[in-house]
Amino acid sequence: MKQIVTQFKKEVKRKKRKLTTFLTKLEKYKIKELPSIRAEADAKAWSQTNCLACANCCKAMTPTFTPTDIKRIAPHFKLTVAEFKAKWLTYDSKEKDWVNVKQPCQFLNLSTNMCNIYSKRPADCAGFPHHHKKNIDDYNHVYKQNLSYCPATLRWVENMKTAVEAKYALYK
Repeated sequence: MKQIVTQFKKEVKRKKRKLTTFLTKLEKYKIKELPSIRAEADAKAWSQTNCLACANCCKAMTPTFTPTDIKRIAPHFKLTVAEFKAKWLTYDSKEKDWVNVKQPCQFLNLSTNMCNIYSKRPADCAGFPHHHKKNIDDYNHVYKQNLSYCPATLRWVENMKTAVEAKYALYK
C-alpha cells in the first residue's frame, strides 16, 4: 500500500502543473457540455481508483466536523459533544472549523485503510473529493489542492482534460 502512495506522489509531481493550468483555463470558458463531461470523467476516475489501496486523504488531510457531524458521532463513542471535542478534535480559529486533533485520522485503521466510523463519518468525508459539486468554478481551488492528495481527483481532472481537449481546440 505504501508503494501505491509513493507512486502517486511521483505522478503528481509530473502532472500537477499541467492539470492545475487546465483547471485555471476551465474557469475562463463556459462549456455547455461540462456537466456531462464531468460525470463521465468522474465515473471513469472511480473505475481507475481503489481508495482502500491509498487512504491518503485520511492520512494527510483532516475533514471538517460540522455541529451535526459531532452530534451524530459523539454518541457512537458514548461521549457527550463536549467530551468528543475534547478527546478527538481541535478548533481551527482561522478557518472556524472543528478538525481532527492528529493525522493520520484517529478513526482510520492503518492496517486495512478502512474507516472505523464509516457509517457515521463526517459529511466532509462522505462527500470527498467533492467532484459532484454543482458549480465547478466555486470548487476549483479545492480540486487543485486535492490533486496532491487524491488519486481519484488526479484521474478525474486528467479525464476531463482529455475530453475537453478532444472537443475544444482552444484548451490545447
